[in-house]
Amino acid sequence: MLRRSPRRKRPKFTGWCGWEEGLRVKRICPSCGPEPVSEEKKGKGTPISVQLFPPELVEHIISFLPVRDVVALGQTCHYFHAVCDAEGVWRRMCRRLSPRLREQGSGVRPWKRAAILNYTKGLYYQAFGGRRRCLSKSVAPLLAHGYRRFLPTKDHVFILDYSGTLFFLKNALVSSTLGQIQWKRACRYVVLCRGAKDFASDPRCDTVYRKYLYVLATREQPGMVGATGPRACDCVEVYLQSSGQRVFKMTFHHSMSFKQIVLVGQETQRALLLLTEEGKIYSLVVNETQLDQPRSYTVQLALRKVSRCLPHLRVTCMASNQSSTLYITDQGGVYFEVHTPGVYRDLFGTLQAFDPLDQQMPLALSLPAKILFCALGYNHLGLVDEFGRIFMQGNNRYGQLGTGDKMDRGEPTQVQYLQRPIALWCGLNHSLVLSQDSDSNKELLGCGCGAGGRLPGWPKGSASFVKLQVKVPLCACALCSSRECLYMLSSHDIEQHLAYRDLPAGRTAGTPELGPAAGAPQDPGGAARALEEYLNQVHSCPTLQARVAKMREIVGWLPLPSAQRDFFWGALDMLQRAAAGGSPGSPAPES
Repeated sequence: MLRRSPRRKRPKFTGWCGWEEGLRVKRICPSCGPEPVSEEKKGKGTPISVQLFPPELVEHIISFLPVRDVVALGQTCHYFHAVCDAEGVWRRMCRRLSPRLREQGSGVRPWKRAAILNYTKGLYYQAFGGRRRCLSKSVAPLLAHGYRRFLPTKDHVFILDYSGTLFFLKNALVSSTLGQIQWKRACRYVVLCRGAKDFASDPRCDTVYRKYLYVLATREQPGMVGATGPRACDCVEVYLQSSGQRVFKMTFHHSMSFKQIVLVGQETQRALLLLTEEGKIYSLVVNETQLDQPRSYTVQLALRKVSRCLPHLRVTCMASNQSSTLYITDQGGVYFEVHTPGVYRDLFGTLQAFDPLDQQMPLALSLPAKILFCALGYNHLGLVDEFGRIFMQGNNRYGQLGTGDKMDRGEPTQVQYLQRPIALWCGLNHSLVLSQDSDSNKELLGCGCGAGGRLPGWPKGSASFVKLQVKVPLCACALCSSRECLYMLSSHDIEQHLAYRDLPAGRTAGTPELGPAAGAPQDPGGAARALEEYLNQVHSCPTLQARVAKMREIVGWLPLPSAQRDFFWGALDMLQRAAAGGSPGSPAPES
């Protein structure tokens, strides 16, 4: 006869830290010392410090955690901070995230930088039309080492990574989960070329005009007579954006090294501006209408006038549109080239200094501080200085300057309620700012024309920067908008960040500056008349819901800080919901 033995209770497993009963593993922080053991814990076993485990084993276990969890674990104590910050952990994580990455990259912490770059990379887009107006993510190329730059064209999107590989993200017809065939953006990818430094296309905001893609790359050229071997030479390759086929190539002398390329001008007189490592600018002119013809010809590379007339200037970056070019020097100075009288009038409000016979003459902008980066639209521009202040200039017909009114500005004017932006973008008649609030959450602000859904949540537009109804990725660093879609690039480089300075004592961020660069403060009498007009507009609304909607629109017009504007919008939404729950059609009592 068999007797059933009593079942023994199995010990409960609590995770990688050990068992609930028997042997218990315990973390002991070296700075705090061992934790005192109470009388109740003495009978449960002797605690063992996690430091007794081999460091290779601890690093191997931690390397299987997601990047977000590794960063959070490293903030618990000194021991885990040292373990989670070891290059061995990040090397294993980088191999897991990017198995095809063979080189560790450059920098002080190459493996950590590479792992974070590949963990945070992503391209997000939100279409303005259609039923679904939500944020979507494009396909992520497995070969990409982070995302450095992107550019949408007429049909596709091009992305440049940190290893110099240019990817071609195609739009295609795909099958959905329900079996339906639908058109999807950036869902297939191929490698366009390698060894790329920079790329550019038609500088106009409308992607319809972007037919060709100009790629600045480095290629090995066969050695000449008497040379020891092949030499690396910079070249410009031209590709068709529709198919990715290369149609033109021009090679430069091996002694010239470039780092940036921009385009300016019409298709028949397309000027290519090339920035050297020494800060000099060269230019050449091509005819885009003849690029697809199979023939070879020689173009002349000449020094641009800004580098010829001002040889002491060292340009660090360039920005361009169809009719103007902007240069930023290493000292934070800004110089302008304007090639058409209409754009000149919109930017400066006068044609007094415009010379149609000398359109390349650089014009210096008067600014109170060093400029870090800029954005150039068709007839307006935005500048960000070392203190994080935003200055806008140019045409303000649709309120694209974000100053709260629709008056043109012929000089850089500070936007008082915006500070320390992450990215700035200027389009045809609207502007976008990517900023970060006090809780480290990213938000997207916009102003100007809202037609076509280009300002989500504000179809009528706004003369002030308002918060758009867009879910911004946590690591968003760049943005761009076309006629059909809004794009945001996500990538985090631990070695590149905007280091804004604090304003000197006596100059707060919200204090307007007197001078030609910042503009004079607004007239108090004019502001009072504007507020009285807004009150009359609210009073003329027939219902309470209409008054709340008008007040919500007026709050977006007022130059209020972001926190105060969000507070007023939230309160108005509460009032509107309460009014809808009562009698939405009844007229409101007179005030």
